[in-house]
Amino acid sequence: MTPKNLSRSCSVVGAITLSALLLPLSAAHAAAPAPRVTASTADAFGRVADAVFTDRTAALLDEAPTARTALRATTAGVQVPDTLARTENTAVSSLHGTRSRLAALGEAYSAADTKVTVNRTRVTGRLATVWVTEATTLTYRKIRGDEPATTGFRAHHVLTFAAGPHGGWKLTGERSTDKGPRQVNQPVTTTLRATPMAVVDAPRAATTYPAPANPKTLTGGPYDYAAMATYAETYWKNYNPAYRSFNSVGGDCTNYLSQSLKAGGWATVASSGEEYGTWNYTASTQTDTWVGVNEWSWFTQTAKRSTPLANVYQMDIGDVMQMDFDKDGSKDHSMITSYRSASGVPYVTYHDTDTYRRSVSSLLAAYPNAAYYAYRT
Repeated sequence: MTPKNLSRSCSVVGAITLSALLLPLSAAHAAAPAPRVTASTADAFGRVADAVFTDRTAALLDEAPTARTALRATTAGVQVPDTLARTENTAVSSLHGTRSRLAALGEAYSAADTKVTVNRTRVTGRLATVWVTEATTLTYRKIRGDEPATTGFRAHHVLTFAAGPHGGWKLTGERSTDKGPRQVNQPVTTTLRATPMAVVDAPRAATTYPAPANPKTLTGGPYDYAAMATYAETYWKNYNPAYRSFNSVGGDCTNYLSQSLKAGGWATVASSGEEYGTWNYTASTQTDTWVGVNEWSWFTQTAKRSTPLANVYQMDIGDVMQMDFDKDGSKDHSMITSYRSASGVPYVTYHDTDTYRRSVSSLLAAYPNAAYYAYRT
């Protein structure tokens, strides 16, 4: 597998194109299979995107509709979750402000048409990335009488959809890829995120050596960092049969990381009101945050289980490093520090490809263009 295919599924919970998990236990312990992406699913991604942008455009009309399309958009197993719908409500409210400012300047729109074309999709693990083109035409209301008939634009967006643990897909994010002035139906705050849990993104870490001192207390605190390292180095190639493996469905890196953290005292969270507020593993299922790179980051950052480190060379035993191979904003791979040299070089151990004590320097040399994230646990 390429590094991207190898670890983004690590990053986002399992595989979309494969339908079964590799089970070291019995079939009774199988997690729900990931939903398949078919032509109709890709079409549904486009229809949901169309609904979101149609709602935004409609918010600019002088007789804006009261019903919202995207809030009730559920088609072919693809939906807009309630948490994201609340975020989009804010976006639409922002556009109502744009409409009011236009009206004060003597401009209004009487009709609109928005169409979305799906250009391509990429499925890695349980995350689908969808590139779309939005074509929108707005009809000027004749206020002064000399307005042209219409105005129009083409805009380009990237949307992400995550597979749920029990099937189906949820829109988790949207961003515009165009430079220059914001299109008229683009709200002032444009980045869609599914939930307040998801908006706490770790900053990138520097990769210069040596790093400023950032010592860590390894003993006497709430967690046993030596136990985390011992677990990681015990099961780096001989997998613990008490847990399912996710290698055959896209990657086991974050599942293995979560096991190591739990071995060192991290408590599971079985219920929460937040979409990414749980972190749990049972005999029959697991949360997205247990096995997904991005979901793990969102959970731990917001729940304050981890704090970002400024430099990867500051990592110590039990700290975590993640990589975004192509700097597309979605993290791909998780690793845990199981050794640190006296000269200040951390060594990470991980699944996919199963690796023991690889130096951070080695990874930096192999992936000079990747983005790196370091977490103190």
